[in-house]
Amino acid sequence: MRIGLVSDTHLSGAAAKLPDELVRGLQGVELILHAGDWTHERAVSLLERIAPVDGVAGNNDGPELARRFGRKRLLELGGCRIGIVHGDIGWGRWTEQKALSSFEEERPDLILFGHSHTPYRKQHGPSLLFNPGSPLQKRRQPRYSFGLLDIEGGRLRAEHVYYDDRS
Repeated sequence: MRIGLVSDTHLSGAAAKLPDELVRGLQGVELILHAGDWTHERAVSLLERIAPVDGVAGNNDGPELARRFGRKRLLELGGCRIGIVHGDIGWGRWTEQKALSSFEEERPDLILFGHSHTPYRKQHGPSLLFNPGSPLQKRRQPRYSFGLLDIEGGRLRAEHVYYDDRS
């Protein structure tokens, strides 16, 4: 099973579009998981043109997106438990600490988070923490990014996909 991992699209308005590199890179995925800060319902509909979508709302999402997705999710996919949180709630100084603390009891195989726009991939005990970065707002990062997750036989492998042009 191949899953697209996205966060912090920060799509601005009905005329906004997803980057071509992101759309191409997500072709063929069975599901897209989004870790919040969609900022516009259009981000959901554009991603749903590619594959079914699930995820959470972030701190920049309005009440409609918060009602639809909630702020924390725990899914079971392909024999793996996947936690999703934006990364702005929980305890700790750093975003990854907040994401990890949000699933302290559940201890999923993968914790997908965003908020910082900084790509991150590191094993913390039983949980792989993964921040896909942002496909539209790289902030201080050299490149835009998203992630791909492969699950096979109850094992997972997550990787970043980087690109330079957000058009």
